Amino acid sequence: MHTLPRDGLALSSLDEQLLPPGTKGLPLIEPLRQGAIGVQGWNVLRGDTSFPVAVLKETALVHNLHWMRDFCARHGATLAPHGKTTMSPQLFAAQLANGAWGITLASATQVQVAHRFNVRRVLLANQLVARADIEAVLALLHDDPDFECFVLADSLEGVARLSQAVTTRKLARPLPVLVELGLAGKRAGCRTDEEALAVARAIANADGLALAGFEGYEGLLVTDDVDADVRAVNAFLAQLVELVKTADIEDLFGCAEILLSAGGSAYFDLVARGFAGVEGLSRPVRPVLRSGCYLTSDHGSYKRLLAKLDAREAQAEGLRPALEVWSMVQSRPEPGLAILTMGKRDASYDIDLPVPLFMHRPGSDATQPGALPPGCSIVKMNDQHAYLALPDGEIRNQLGVGDLVGCGISHPCTTFDKWQVLLAVDDAYTVTQALNTFF
Repeated sequence: MHTLPRDGLALSSLDEQLLPPGTKGLPLIEPLRQGAIGVQGWNVLRGDTSFPVAVLKETALVHNLHWMRDFCARHGATLAPHGKTTMSPQLFAAQLANGAWGITLASATQVQVAHRFNVRRVLLANQLVARADIEAVLALLHDDPDFECFVLADSLEGVARLSQAVTTRKLARPLPVLVELGLAGKRAGCRTDEEALAVARAIANADGLALAGFEGYEGLLVTDDVDADVRAVNAFLAQLVELVKTADIEDLFGCAEILLSAGGSAYFDLVARGFAGVEGLSRPVRPVLRSGCYLTSDHGSYKRLLAKLDAREAQAEGLRPALEVWSMVQSRPEPGLAILTMGKRDASYDIDLPVPLFMHRPGSDATQPGALPPGCSIVKMNDQHAYLALPDGEIRNQLGVGDLVGCGISHPCTTFDKWQVLLAVDDAYTVTQALNTFF
């Protein structure tokens, strides 16, 4: 049973593979063909799965896919969502079917995974420097001339390494390269306009390369001061636009269109506005947003930031959290403490600890989980355990061993990479399909 669009990608091998007992989250005692998962009738609230289990609520996923498609249409932007968030071919397919121009990735191995499942255009938003990684990407481009891969450079040394490898490999067409603009004290990227333009000139003059555009990552500017963030992000975007205009005056671009790319998951609305209306250049400009976490959103850091975005967009409803991790109470060692069957190997903890949302007792008459009362919080996690603190009140008597607790997370990227298989569920938490990840 497939309720998410799958257009264009080669996913049949995933449907046909046998999932063995021991696949995390699945209640298997013998191998099961993955494509048959949706007809098993498993229901999370009934306790049919193994626990912990990571689930994606399909109604929220579909809402978010449509929301971002409409957002991009409204602002005249192009979406190349960052695939490192999920590394899920099925979710890539859903994004591409909802108008994504391509998929952004962070490493050569991720590019290989995307190509394996027939993604036709990727933006490698990272420096490609290791000899083996350069060769891996160039091999794909050489053997599959219709495959497109854009890469980054922020140094003359990086440009030289790419040029030497491309000329040795003798690709059918130049490798498109974007100059990365960075921020002082942050990660990769040119630190000044002068450095960025020097790299752009080197790309334009290098054998086998073509200057495709400029890019940066404004997400590094996120702080607790939203007003200051907005000013800093807008200034950074304006700097990128001016670099594009200067490079065009110098006739440095070598592709049919100019890519202008940024857009994490916190301030992508500012990016869409900042890149809108860049016209009058030698060729069309394509603004490319790279937000990846929009697809699932979260119950923590992005939820807080996206509330500000909703206000700026004046939207009645924004993105919905879609990702939850469900576990079972395995111990009630103290009145104010419940120990859950999930830990750091199962849910994000790098920004915020998981957010306890729901409780449910398998076998009860309730068809939907109940909300946990205010004051319930995950206060600590070990590898395989979470410490759920319970406030004074009836909850201390209500929650028992064997009950289920559903948690939201903060920062979906570092939950996805803990699961080889996640389960898509409908509004009643009935499992509809399995979604794979490749980290």
